[in-house]
Amino acid sequence: MSDNKPPFIVEGKLADNERLKSESRHLRGTINEDLQDPLTGGFTADNFQLIRFHGMYQQDDRDIRAERAKQKLEPLHNVMLRARLPGGIIKPEQWLAVDQFAEEYTEYGSIRLTTRQTFQFHGVLKPHIKRMHQTLNKVGIDSIATAGDVNRNVLCTSNPVESEVHQQAYDWATRISEHLLPKTRAYAEIWLNGEKVETTDQEPILGDTYLPRKFKTTVVIPPQNDVDVHANDLNFVAISENGQLVGFNVLVGGGLAMTHGDKTTFPRKADDFGFIPLEKTLAVAEAVLTTQRDWGNRVNRKNAKTKYTLERVGVDNFKAEVEKRAEVKFAASKPYEFTGRGDRFGWVEGIDGKYHLTLFIENGRILDYPERTLKTGCREIAKIHQGDFRMTANQNLIVAGVPADQKEAIEALARQHGLIRPEVSAQRLDSMACVSLPTCPLAMAEAERMLPATVDELEKVLAKHGMADDSIIFRVTGCPNGCGRAMLAEVGLVGKGPGRYNLHLGGNREGTRIPRMFKENITEQEILSILDELIGQWAGSRENKESFGDFVVRTGVIAPVVNSAQDFYD
Repeated sequence: MSDNKPPFIVEGKLADNERLKSESRHLRGTINEDLQDPLTGGFTADNFQLIRFHGMYQQDDRDIRAERAKQKLEPLHNVMLRARLPGGIIKPEQWLAVDQFAEEYTEYGSIRLTTRQTFQFHGVLKPHIKRMHQTLNKVGIDSIATAGDVNRNVLCTSNPVESEVHQQAYDWATRISEHLLPKTRAYAEIWLNGEKVETTDQEPILGDTYLPRKFKTTVVIPPQNDVDVHANDLNFVAISENGQLVGFNVLVGGGLAMTHGDKTTFPRKADDFGFIPLEKTLAVAEAVLTTQRDWGNRVNRKNAKTKYTLERVGVDNFKAEVEKRAEVKFAASKPYEFTGRGDRFGWVEGIDGKYHLTLFIENGRILDYPERTLKTGCREIAKIHQGDFRMTANQNLIVAGVPADQKEAIEALARQHGLIRPEVSAQRLDSMACVSLPTCPLAMAEAERMLPATVDELEKVLAKHGMADDSIIFRVTGCPNGCGRAMLAEVGLVGKGPGRYNLHLGGNREGTRIPRMFKENITEQEILSILDELIGQWAGSRENKESFGDFVVRTGVIAPVVNSAQDFYD
């Protein structure tokens, strides 16, 4: 190994994504040429990957793929766009622009709130892609770096106990997002008709070939772990004193994605590096990211995320390098506690006499249904709302900053359009799924479309055992990539094939324990039968309002995952 190479670089033939990034002219590729090609609705070769750095994924409607093939037509190519909204905050006038575009120019007409605390458009055809970016730009929104090998949308606790701390934490989430953004002008040139710059772009933080793999960052305010810190590469845990933010505990190396059949991949909890004062926040964010940039695995993308770098080089070595680069010494972590991670539904009073109304949006899908006109309701609220909206990392929506004299009008609209439903159970509030079929190309099984009916059945099981007022953190993902965060659930289903899932048990309500696989490749009916038996046992012998995940671990139904790199597959 030559002296000028980082000490922990992985030797070998680079993954092809490294080639396409290096040849992309800082993410430009030939995207413009593809946009002019009327013979296909899709993007070719490298551009299929490069548009991800611009916040888009190429998809098609898998429900009609076979029928189109019979007609000798290519799949109905379209793109999904994910917006960049640090902390998930959006203004009413921005919401109205998003709503109008979804209505007029997407194939599904919906706004999809995601676990990345932002919204997605699904089903945007090639002729409308540039219009989409320009529509968002006009109201101050972009989709830069919400996908691809970069730092993605920065999450921030949505509805905390201390409103003033939230404002301070949100400001840091925004600053972190801006600091770690790509500096290339490719986005403006391609989508906003920006002037081409002859000088070579410089990427002082991300580097000319960007990161080895995606990188996710959060700012979290205890006691709410609503952003699920252990699902993310870098987390800043807000530490406050006397109602003021004083610094952060830094957690590094979380992540949930894995690959079926590949035991070198696994979910992993983040490691606690220690406490830093506020003034070191950006330096530490940059140092963690650049250490991963330089030490991450660019040979095998399945082992390229920060969690695998920590396992390979050692937590102490990684931490020491961050301290060196940031010119900081981590202090001992300040005490904090997570007591839950669900959203705080209904009205919550904030500061300055303002109120926040958290609305439950099942699966985050905002659309008008026959009995629940959710999209119209959000639009009507946006027309009169004087504060802002906050999307949550649990796919819900907060109408935030409502003056006392406007509460009644907003609540009336919410009830009229089915955005407030008193019959929603605790179990439904604690259930979540990724998008999956028909749009996600990676989906192996249903998730969003199967969740509502599955929760119906789970509610019946709970009621049968006298547990109707209780709930289980229940999550479904259509594949092992982890978008629905099933690997931090008490009961997590991971899609294995059509109608079949791996059943994981033993996570906890706080989101600090990874569930272990209990049964592999089983049907939904088999899952419900297993849960029926276990919930019956839980109802009969739980201790002190013990949660389901804690019960199955305490009673030996499943062994807890202590170190996922070593014992997740045991």
